Amino acid sequence: MAEDVALKIDAKGLKCPLPVVRVKKAILGIEVGQVIEVEATDPGSMADFEAWTRATGHDLLQATENQGIYVYRIKRTK
Repeated sequence: MAEDVALKIDAKGLKCPLPVVRVKKAILGIEVGQVIEVEATDPGSMADFEAWTRATGHDLLQATENQGIYVYRIKRTK
């Protein structure tokens, strides 16, 4: 079952790198083990979030696209 989302971020309409910047700031406001859900419309955000989570060590639990809306679930690991 999907983990509970501690925080949702609406980054629709924002271009690179703003969706990642929003998450980078917000992730410090949740506890380790909690999950942020982000909605974005920038197609480049898929590669951006994959690279950012790989670089920071946070877990990218979900990365999906439906009708131009990209949804990411990122778990804070540290």
